[in-house]
Amino acid sequence: MKNKIFLAMLASISVFAVGCGSSNTTKELAAPSTEVSKDIPGWTVNNDPTDLSWYVNFSWFTTPWGNDIVSQKITEETGVNVNFIIPAGNEAEKLNTMIASDTLPDLLTLGWWEGQIPEMIDAGMIYALDELAELYDPYFFEVADEARLGWYTSQDGHVYQYPNSSYSPEDYEKYDNIASNQTFLVRKDMYEALGSPDMSTPEGFIDTLRKAKEMFPTVNNQPLIPLGLHEFNDAGNVSLDLFLQNFLAIPFEDEDGNLYDRMTDPEYVAWLKMFREATAEGLLANDVFIDARSQMEEKQAQGRYFAMLYQRTDMATQQQILFNNDPDSIYVAIDGPKNSSGDDHTLPGVGIQGWTVTLISKNCDDPERAIQFMSYFMSEHGQRMIKVGVEGEMYEMVNGQPVLHKEVQELLDSDRAAYDRKYGAEDTFWMMQDLPMQQQWTEASKEPFLQLEEWAAQYTIFNSQYDGLNPALGSAEEVIALKVSTLWGNTLPALLLAKDEAEFDAIFEKYVNDRDALGYDKLLAVQQELLEENKEKLGFK
Repeated sequence: MKNKIFLAMLASISVFAVGCGSSNTTKELAAPSTEVSKDIPGWTVNNDPTDLSWYVNFSWFTTPWGNDIVSQKITEETGVNVNFIIPAGNEAEKLNTMIASDTLPDLLTLGWWEGQIPEMIDAGMIYALDELAELYDPYFFEVADEARLGWYTSQDGHVYQYPNSSYSPEDYEKYDNIASNQTFLVRKDMYEALGSPDMSTPEGFIDTLRKAKEMFPTVNNQPLIPLGLHEFNDAGNVSLDLFLQNFLAIPFEDEDGNLYDRMTDPEYVAWLKMFREATAEGLLANDVFIDARSQMEEKQAQGRYFAMLYQRTDMATQQQILFNNDPDSIYVAIDGPKNSSGDDHTLPGVGIQGWTVTLISKNCDDPERAIQFMSYFMSEHGQRMIKVGVEGEMYEMVNGQPVLHKEVQELLDSDRAAYDRKYGAEDTFWMMQDLPMQQQWTEASKEPFLQLEEWAAQYTIFNSQYDGLNPALGSAEEVIALKVSTLWGNTLPALLLAKDEAEFDAIFEKYVNDRDALGYDKLLAVQQELLEENKEKLGFK
């Protein structure tokens, strides 16, 4: 952990040493190569062959460009061939190295929460998208969503990043099928064999895990894993902090509009104590503490978990494998942990910030084509391409709706990885996906995914106002936030592994005291200010 912090600090220093002193900060833009107009997409008049490098900050993304029908068609229409750059291991280390060495590629797609984004912007390493659009492709403003531009407008008045998978409050009013990714899942056949018990109380939850382990000790000669979670990391475990708090409907604010301390909420602490008891009984297997996502995916495909507090789309491929092998062995969503009042879960859907953001580096030799390429993806034509594919080759329009060719649909339903390699639609290239726009071409989900989606939709809420409450990089509060996060990352496993409740209480009390000693009140004050700014951006009172 110390090495990671040191590398991050070194990269931050290097960014300002390299970025602020480099020619990139004052790089002059060439005149447009063609006449530009807000009514004419730049890619339709400027499509000579060119290459763009595109860094995607997710090591699990392995789909190449140019082998499938969709990416070949996009290259044909825009002239752009993409060379993806994917981190082989630790994403942060790869990104920090590129920043420190001033070797950022043309395009970058990162999670909106990544701290390197403001670093790169402040260091002058990233182009303002609005300036590129005004010069090279005014059509960008015709296809950009005003709410998203407003959310991502920096204090200097410029927009440096554009999100994918972004929903505004208005989208939540317009669509009734927006579904959170956060779900509590149980293996259907096992759960029904146990009599479909209530798992919404701590007592019912742990009792069901006990009975599952007793009735199903093995799965295909491998030990059953009673409960699966997201992987543990330096900041904790999202299943047992953020997700659990959302399932318990713990508020973010008190009645006076002040940020609420969710970590010390009595309902949350009571559930953590139940998970400590489950760990002591072997119901939280050792696998849960050490497995990375790839190992979890293998076990999910084998159906070895009885229950999971997990994101439904993160195990979609494995769900399809189970369904193909035995429809009764799939995972279904049920009501999970609830507070003592039995309140509905409050599960966040994707908000205005989206999932990832895409930026254009000042190392890009052809920013004109880069902004036009982004506009292509943002347009209705581009969204239809990455969602349903190439008309005539993959689908036909019937009564105004795309209908996939039989062989395309069959491959999509049976082998998603093979579909991605051959066809490349259904958001194989998700980096610029616009899910609200894609609603018009999206058929209702089918099993084994429909039940998960419908269950989640009933509890999904908009709460983007609570996202991105991150102090400015380099500030004292940012250092406090990092230390508090690391403190929780060290504390959570210790709580779960405590030998009894008394030890749990001592560890938790020490966590609260240590957190306060780090200056938590100062961090909270900054986060409160950021919350008010978010509310103002969204028009919330």
